[in-house]
Amino acid sequence: GEIARVLGLKVPEIVFANVDSAFGRTEPDEEIQDLLKASTGLNLGLHYLSGSITFDPAVTTIDPTLASKIVWMDCLMTNMDRTVRNTNMLSWHKELWLIDHGACLYFHHNIHDWEDKALRPFVLVKDHVLLPQAEALDMVDTEFRSLLTNEHIRNIVQLIPDEWLAADTSFASVEEHRQVYIKFLETRLANSQIFVKEAQHARQALI
Repeated sequence: GEIARVLGLKVPEIVFANVDSAFGRTEPDEEIQDLLKASTGLNLGLHYLSGSITFDPAVTTIDPTLASKIVWMDCLMTNMDRTVRNTNMLSWHKELWLIDHGACLYFHHNIHDWEDKALRPFVLVKDHVLLPQAEALDMVDTEFRSLLTNEHIRNIVQLIPDEWLAADTSFASVEEHRQVYIKFLETRLANSQIFVKEAQHARQALI
């Protein structure tokens, strides 16, 4: 979300929120109650966009430049969850807002071969809901490589709470774990033409 914000894309305010163990006890819906119980402790939350509606690609056509920006960012972050089935975008005050980036950076489910994964094309871009409109990827690549600096990446990764990183005990320290995310993103950014070309090939296959 904060990387998207650096790139000029609209994301609701992001906050940390502590969920008390008693929070879900009075929730009548059993499924939601289970989710609340499993969320005890420090969580990440987004500002609620009151009156927003889910983006529907059958109703709304996105400007090619904006579509290219979102596709580029999702390729960088390996976001597999921006599809027709679940766009994770909202229309609010006639603007497009990006929400729920929980499916990004899936390399971290098997994190110790991050060097190889950082250089892989993002093949799941073929399912991206905005790919057909993303005709300006080369232009966006040039713009975003100048906007998103390694300093930005380091500052954003520093925001990750230590307790979330400490859960993986395979690293010698929290800082060692944090550096993997920094290096992964810096490597993908430096080699962005790999995922840009994959997106362009996938788009050509679609159209």
